[in-house]
Amino acid sequence: MIFLSIIIPSYQSEKTLPRLLDSINRESGGPACRQADMEVIVVEDGEHNKKLETYNLKQRYEKLRLKTIISKKLQVISYKLKVNRGPAYARNFGARKARGEVLLFLDSDVVVLPGTIREVEKIFKEDKYKVAVTGVWDKKQISNKFFPKFKALRDWSYWINERKADSYYYLFSTRIAAIRRDVFLKEKGFNENYRGADVEDIEFTYRLARKYRIDFNDKMRVHHEFEDFWPVAKKYFKRAYQWIGIYQSRKKFDPVATTGSEAITTVSAVGLVGSLFLLIIFVLILNFF
Repeated sequence: MIFLSIIIPSYQSEKTLPRLLDSINRESGGPACRQADMEVIVVEDGEHNKKLETYNLKQRYEKLRLKTIISKKLQVISYKLKVNRGPAYARNFGARKARGEVLLFLDSDVVVLPGTIREVEKIFKEDKYKVAVTGVWDKKQISNKFFPKFKALRDWSYWINERKADSYYYLFSTRIAAIRRDVFLKEKGFNENYRGADVEDIEFTYRLARKYRIDFNDKMRVHHEFEDFWPVAKKYFKRAYQWIGIYQSRKKFDPVATTGSEAITTVSAVGLVGSLFLLIIFVLILNFF
């Protein structure tokens, strides 16, 4: 028997969180909960939006007719932090409160696809030596815009079609990833110095991989709606800057790139995009003044 703790950090996610909870509820009513007990831990990370002052998870469950989510098999617990500390802190907080022997981390803006929770339970039930496993987001997008569709398809193509079947999946992706709780706590969880949705998952991956293997399972799937180009570009630019700091201490490229040439190409591309970005700002300043 596996007890599974699903941990979800929440910040201004009043639109997406109900959809996620609904998808978990559908999973909990099926075979996923027959062999495993579960709890859902939502850590509300110091909401500052006044519109969310009346936001109450129990009320959301009732509005979504999710009363069955509170049962002997599945328990929902909500913690509300007074101050916004970032997703790394929120996940660590949830892990410390969790009772499960296995932690399943989910972002608040994903939807769990059918069979995923059942697969997580199966993985750890059948292999007592399994430590960490991560899944993938599907290639479909509700948006009709080009970039979100391209981004989703490109990620899917890499991990499903291009990645060698026996290659090492070197990323503990917090969109969907599971780990044994004792190992997570032993490794001190995510680095809380990262206050946003930054590179805390990559930094944790590097620390974890020194001692343990992180496996990839394409049956663990979530749906994630990607943003348009500029919001994503800004986030990746920030993460690239933060990743440089990690690289300086590791002196090693990210093995997510299957070859050294791909890693160099990636860094070159980041530099090119950064240069173009600065050039655009410079031109705008000249025109403005």
